[in-house]
Amino acid sequence: METSAQLDKFDLLKTFFGYDKFLPNQEEIINNVLAQKDTIAIMPTGGGKSLCFQLPALALEGTAIVISPLIALMKDQVDALKANGISAAFFNSSQPYDKQQQILKELQDESLKLLYVAPESLPQVNFILKSIKISLFAVDEAHCISSWGHDFRPAYTQLNSLKKQFSQVPIIALTATADRPTRVDIATQLTIPDAKTFIASFDRPNLYLDVRPGQNRNKQILNFLAKRGTQSGIIYCLSKKSTEKLAATLNSKGHKAQAYHAGLTSEERSNIQDNFLNDQTPIIVATIAFGMGIDKSNVRWVIHYNLPKNIEGYYQEIGRSGRDGLNAHTLLFYSLADVIMLRKFAEGTETETYQLAKLERMQQYAEALSCRRKALLGYFGEHITEDCGNCDICKTPPKYFDGTLIAQKICSAVARLQEQEALGMVLDVLRGAQNAQVFDKGYQNIKTFGAAKDISWRDLQQYAIQLLNQGVLQIYFHENGRLLLTPLAKKVLFEEKKVRLANIIQEVEKVKTERTPRKRADLFEKLKTLRLKLAQEISMPAYIIFSDAALEDMEHKKPRTREEFAEISGVGEAKLEKYADDFLKVINRHLDSLESTLPTHERSYKMYVEESLSPLEIASKRGLSEDSVYGHFIKMHRQGNDFDFSQFISSKEIKKIKKAKETLENPDALKPYFEYFEERLPYWKIKLGLYL
Repeated sequence: METSAQLDKFDLLKTFFGYDKFLPNQEEIINNVLAQKDTIAIMPTGGGKSLCFQLPALALEGTAIVISPLIALMKDQVDALKANGISAAFFNSSQPYDKQQQILKELQDESLKLLYVAPESLPQVNFILKSIKISLFAVDEAHCISSWGHDFRPAYTQLNSLKKQFSQVPIIALTATADRPTRVDIATQLTIPDAKTFIASFDRPNLYLDVRPGQNRNKQILNFLAKRGTQSGIIYCLSKKSTEKLAATLNSKGHKAQAYHAGLTSEERSNIQDNFLNDQTPIIVATIAFGMGIDKSNVRWVIHYNLPKNIEGYYQEIGRSGRDGLNAHTLLFYSLADVIMLRKFAEGTETETYQLAKLERMQQYAEALSCRRKALLGYFGEHITEDCGNCDICKTPPKYFDGTLIAQKICSAVARLQEQEALGMVLDVLRGAQNAQVFDKGYQNIKTFGAAKDISWRDLQQYAIQLLNQGVLQIYFHENGRLLLTPLAKKVLFEEKKVRLANIIQEVEKVKTERTPRKRADLFEKLKTLRLKLAQEISMPAYIIFSDAALEDMEHKKPRTREEFAEISGVGEAKLEKYADDFLKVINRHLDSLESTLPTHERSYKMYVEESLSPLEIASKRGLSEDSVYGHFIKMHRQGNDFDFSQFISSKEIKKIKKAKETLENPDALKPYFEYFEERLPYWKIKLGLYL
């Protein structure tokens, strides 16, 4: 490997990672690290965080130590680095003793450019770190160090000793989601108060943001999956029981799904994760334990079966889709029942007020009637002026109507129920529900019983939520979610204040707005099949060989030669050497079958005459044997086309072949000639000599 000191950052980017340019903010962050300054980088999932420490690790002298929270993340990143020709390893408690010793020796010999280590395992390598040259410390998923962060891990707090022990080594802390209190806490905990903070855009324009009411979720999910074939996706549920139940339902309907949760053994979790990474199980139904550090680039959709407890978690989870930059669909189901359950989880905890405030913001996002991307980015302090055009609200903007009468009916029912009942009961009364809960309390006798029986339960629920958002109603979550009237409700009831409500978009209409995956051309599918075959041969996830985005680039650019293949996004020197020939063979075969209806011998002749390719190059491009190509030339000559064979066979060789013909017992077969010349004359040359 050429020493990285000899390469500038752009050379490193192309040589090892196969890219021609940096993503937004990457270059500035890398420059700061190369200047050996402490850095905090807040970048969205899929925004290229890893490159911000991987490239400086190559450019700087010594070994980069990467502290990473999950074994799966380490393995994925190390596999990807090795595939790019970079010396890297990971060290953690899951490895056998012999393997650990081998890695420690490589570390001591300073033959590694990057070592990934879990925070819990850091003390085991500390004695070596003191004796070697360390280029930088990278703290990945840095929000885990902060008690304000949504994934706090106590083991991360010991990292505050890094700066004391290695004062001259720069630290880069990276995370996809950190609000201001978390960012400040990261700098404090790591004792890097002067670190320069870079906050990249949180916008992931390729993600379609979709929120739907939580009724009939299973039916909605089955409709959603019917359009997505074997695409990879994740469904997040709040409970272990939900994951198992939903996975069973999906499997019974012909989908391939597995449940993933903390109740499984670590071996079971590891197997499920590997099946997902290797495209053997396309659907994972999981609790939020799944996904942190999953570096799978071709996740095409993420569904939230329940409302997440905060926007940070939601943003990180949807960010696991579309990491290759291609379109992905995110779907969130929302119900007030989820809100009530999540509030109960938060109540009584040390950070109750903080958690409830976060949940409220999550609820506001789910109930938004304007561009969702504006609401999402606004939470992270990033304000856009234009609507995004790629969310459910932008695709199908709500139409408003005079909803005063409906508002009055809902408010009247709340008042007649003495402001003691939750939304579900209020709706049952308004719709005249004939159930035991209503009759046990005598609610069938109040004046508003059945007053809105002409409106579906689902629509009525959504109208009530709109009244909550408009401040006409309020909800006491801490008192079983009972609904109360606000001063504004009194104006609606008694002063004829007008209320505008948004029409509810029915599910059938909503489905029309979804982005259905485009039909892949044959070439893409052929490249995908080859990628899977090569991945299985080396027991690695397919996307580590090439991402879907790289395959799309091949499909678009249709490279014919190694030089053209080197221009594909994601093709560095190592991947060019390993994979160019295999992929070019598939591409050229495909293009040959499309480009011309010419007979095969005419196609070879055309490539020789018009493209000046040698018989060997033609054979390689077309996936043929060299013998076949010379056979094509002979056929073209027989048909009256000029052809100079003298550059391929000398007159002396022709004489020898003719002489052999006179002596052989079976002069019509080629094999006797091949044996006669002791296998020194190739078959194609024998064929030419006999023809000329």
